[in-house]
Amino acid sequence: MFFKNSLSVFLMLLCAVCLCLGQLIWKLMPELNLIYLLGGFAIYAIGAMLMIFSYRYGELSVLQPINSMSYVFSTIIAAYILHEKISLINISGIVLIVSGVIAIGVSRQ
Repeated sequence: MFFKNSLSVFLMLLCAVCLCLGQLIWKLMPELNLIYLLGGFAIYAIGAMLMIFSYRYGELSVLQPINSMSYVFSTIIAAYILHEKISLINISGIVLIVSGVIAIGVSRQ
């Protein structure tokens, strides 16, 4: 059972990363470039498929909050790739999200 649970958590984290990368591609898209648009959709679709597979192996009440890690990944990507400034409020939000995900994950062990 542990393997299935950890697989579902891993797949959901990959899903969150794919969602962020798809959005990043759209953000970096020059004008309405079809290649960037389709690439972003493809990565986003991979994330959606990972989410579906993840739900097959885990509990919705655990996995859906893990998907909120996409906010954390988006903030990190924005800081490193787009050179956006991260405020203390942003960092506080990240800490709260990560703490909540950990609390939900630990409570289900």
